[in-house]
Amino acid sequence: MKAKQIIRSLHSEMQKIIIAIDGFSSTGKSTLAKQLAAKLNYTYVDSGAMYRAITYYFLQQHINLSDTQAIHEALQQIKLHFEDNKICLNGVNIDAEIRDLNVANHVSQVATLEEVRHFAVQQQQQLGIDKGIVMDGRDIGTTVFPNAELKIFLTANQQIRTQRRYDEMKVKNEAVRIEEVEANLAQRDHLDSTREISPLRKAADAVDLDNSHVSMEQQLEIAYEWAKQKIHHT
Repeated sequence: MKAKQIIRSLHSEMQKIIIAIDGFSSTGKSTLAKQLAAKLNYTYVDSGAMYRAITYYFLQQHINLSDTQAIHEALQQIKLHFEDNKICLNGVNIDAEIRDLNVANHVSQVATLEEVRHFAVQQQQQLGIDKGIVMDGRDIGTTVFPNAELKIFLTANQQIRTQRRYDEMKVKNEAVRIEEVEANLAQRDHLDSTREISPLRKAADAVDLDNSHVSMEQQLEIAYEWAKQKIHHT
């Protein structure tokens, strides 16, 4: 048996846990969550993509965010699932579409809506029934899975976050100025941390991981060690 197969076999025999990774935009939550899930042979769930998909649908359908009835009816038409870590809306892969600036400019506002949050949280909790998942977002360790065995709060300074997001968008050939990216992140930070329902905050039992000057490989090893400790003591 190959080394990777042996590791996967060992992981499958261990007690499975829930790992929650929270933090502000562009701290690299999704990257870490994907890598950690793969290393543990866990399921990865991008909660942010779920909110972006809902936002994308609302924009496409021109839903008035002040119209509670329209919001309720729109949510009844939404079915979300993941295929190969890509979000699908009503059976269609929209992972690329939800990453543009228009969706980014509206997602925090949509995510403040009470019915939207209840809709998304219910689906997220369903995904964690059998444990063995890594989920990233902004309220995973505080609202979605307050009893998660491992909670990580990812941070990075704002200048580095802005540059990361700008570089990501330029790779996709999106016409955007770095000042726009910085303004968008500042706006989202404010909305995420001050919203009335499930605001972004660090859970009391979460561990900080500042990756401002840490490589992806280094942060993965740090998180992996934390996960192993929790798994072995569960």
